[in-house]
Amino acid sequence: MNWEPVIGIEVHVELLTDSKMFCGCRVDFGAAPNTNVCPVCLALPGALPVPNEQAIEWIVQIGLALNCTITRESIFHRKNYFYADLPKNYQISQYDIPVCSGGHLDVEVDGETVRVAINRVHQEEDTGKSIHMGGGGRIHSAEATLLDFNRAGVPLVEIVSEPDIFSPAHARSYAQQLRDVVLSLGVSDARLEEGSMRFDANVSIRPEGDTELGAKVEVKNMNSFRSLERALDFEIIRQTEAVEAGQRIEQETRHWDEEAGRTRAMRSKEGSSDYRYFPEPDLLPIVVSDEWREQIRAKLPELPHQRRARYIELGLEAHAASVLVAGEADVAVLFEEAVGMGADPKQAANWLSGETTAYLRRKETPVDQTGLTAAYLVEITGMLADGKLSATAAKEVLTGVLDREGSPGEVAVARDLIQISDTSAIETAVDAVLASNPEALETLRAGDMKPFGYLVGQVMRATSGKADPKVVNEILRDRASR
Repeated sequence: MNWEPVIGIEVHVELLTDSKMFCGCRVDFGAAPNTNVCPVCLALPGALPVPNEQAIEWIVQIGLALNCTITRESIFHRKNYFYADLPKNYQISQYDIPVCSGGHLDVEVDGETVRVAINRVHQEEDTGKSIHMGGGGRIHSAEATLLDFNRAGVPLVEIVSEPDIFSPAHARSYAQQLRDVVLSLGVSDARLEEGSMRFDANVSIRPEGDTELGAKVEVKNMNSFRSLERALDFEIIRQTEAVEAGQRIEQETRHWDEEAGRTRAMRSKEGSSDYRYFPEPDLLPIVVSDEWREQIRAKLPELPHQRRARYIELGLEAHAASVLVAGEADVAVLFEEAVGMGADPKQAANWLSGETTAYLRRKETPVDQTGLTAAYLVEITGMLADGKLSATAAKEVLTGVLDREGSPGEVAVARDLIQISDTSAIETAVDAVLASNPEALETLRAGDMKPFGYLVGQVMRATSGKADPKVVNEILRDRASR
C-alpha cells in the first residue's frame, strides 16, 4: 500500500518591535539575563498588560500579505499551562477570534505553484528561556535550570497552515517562502538561529487516495529549514513502518533531536480543552476599523511573488528571479541599482544569483560586507561585453572584487586578466602554434576540421587564457583556408 503524508505547519515569528507585547520592556536579543523585565512580564501581583499597537499593526500586515480576512473585533484569551519559563502560568494568546483568518500562500514546488491555505494568524506573547545546566542540555539530565525572562512577553505571531502540505520538500518550500514574506514586510528579522522564527509540524499518514486524516503527531523544536525537512522525513518513515507493522499511531507531541536525527516522544498531544481557554479579563477587544486596515494595506511593500513576477518581465529566468527574491535583501537591492545604472538585467542577475550567491554562502557573509557594489557589477558586465574579459577571467575578477581587492579594472590589471584583443598579437600566437603542429594544419587545409578545437586550446594556453576566443577562431579559419 502507498501512504500519503499530510502536514500542517505552525510557524512562530517574533516581531521586531522596540518593546514587548504588553509592557514597555525592551526587546533586545543577547542582553544580559533578566535585565529587560518588569512587573508586567514577570506577572507580579497587580500588574496590568497594555497592548503594543505596533505589534497589532504588523500582524494585520502579515495577514494582508497572506490574503487573510482581518477580523474587525478580535479578543485575547488566557491559554493555561505550566512551564517554569512562563511566569504567569498562562500565556496571553488568541483562540476562536484571531486577528487574521482564512488566507493562503502560493508556493513554488519543483517548478509548480501550489497553494497552501492559512487557517489563522494570531497574536500572542513569547515565553522566557530555560537554560538546563549539566547533562546533555535537556531537562531530564540537568543538574540545575536557570531562567532568563528577557524573552517573556516578546510579541509573537503564530501562523497556522491547513494540512495542505504533502511532502517534506513541500514543507521546506512553504517555510522558506513564508520567511521571504515576513522579511519583505520588515516586521521580523526571522533569524532561525536566534529562534525569532521557528517551526512546529503536525504530520500524519493515510492510504493514498483517502481523504480522512490519520492520527496527528506534533513535532517540535525545528529551528532550520534543514531540520524541518529531516524531521518530517524521519517521522513519515517512522509512522509508515509502525502502521505496516500493525501498530497504532499515538496522538502525541514529539521532540526533534537534531544530533541523533530522530524524533522522541515528549507527551501525549493536548487538545484545546486541556488549555482551559477563557477571555483575558484585563484586555479589551482589538478593534481594527476598516479605515485602519486600509491604511495598513496602503503601506504594504512589494511582496516576494510580485517582485518575482516583475523580474521575469525584465527578462530573467524564473530560477534566477526566485534566487534573487529569496536571497538576502541587499542582493536584490544591488540588482535593482545595477539595472538602474544601465546593466543588462539578465547579465546582472546571472552574476548575482550564480557566482555571487555561491561566494556569500561559502563565506557565510552578507553582501554589504564584501567589496561588490552596483557600480562594480555594471563595470564587470561591461568589460565582459566589450571583450576585455573572458567569462573565466570575469569570474576571477568578481572574486577579487568581493574580496575587497579593488575595482574590477584594478583587479583585472593586478591579476593580469585583461583579454588580448589585439589581432596582430593573436596572429603571432596562432602562427607559433601552427608552426609547432604542421600536421594539424595540413589536416585542416585538407578539409578535416577535427584538430580545430585542439589548436584553439593550444593558442589559449599559449596566451594564458587571455586571447579573445572569437578572434582566435577567425584567424585559425583564415589560416586553414590558405
